[in-house]
Amino acid sequence: MTLRRLGSWFEELPVGTITHHAITRTLTESDNVLFTTMTMNPQPLHLDADFASRTEFGRPLVNSLLTLSTVIGLSVPELTLGTTIANLGFGSVEFPQPVFAGDTLSVVTEVTAARASRSRPMAGIVEFRHDGVNQRGELVCRAVRSALMHRIPSED
Repeated sequence: MTLRRLGSWFEELPVGTITHHAITRTLTESDNVLFTTMTMNPQPLHLDADFASRTEFGRPLVNSLLTLSTVIGLSVPELTLGTTIANLGFGSVEFPQPVFAGDTLSVVTEVTAARASRSRPMAGIVEFRHDGVNQRGELVCRAVRSALMHRIPSED
């Protein structure tokens, strides 16, 4: 089977690999409202400008799960597009600064662990630390996740 890919094979992701992802994304009010309502989250801090204006933030916050999804998504082209088998889970997720509509996110990823799979000879497990920053360079999301990655296919 020939896999189509842009992402990296397991062997191309040794510990210490750092990737500055090329794509950035500005999150909009529309993105936030759509994501928040699609996920059935009635939190007024995300949906009600009047409510949010009376909080310490003074305006609606972008839903943290939209922030997380965007940070992971921005890493896909260089890392896992066509080369991942499965996302295995998250070790930790942090949101040290809030995100607001109009913020532009960029991502830097570091490979923090990698090992061959014990049960799948043509796969390996890679741990990524994704750092999402806003246009001011403030860390807004740090996520550690593990993925089951394809190894370089044999030429059979």
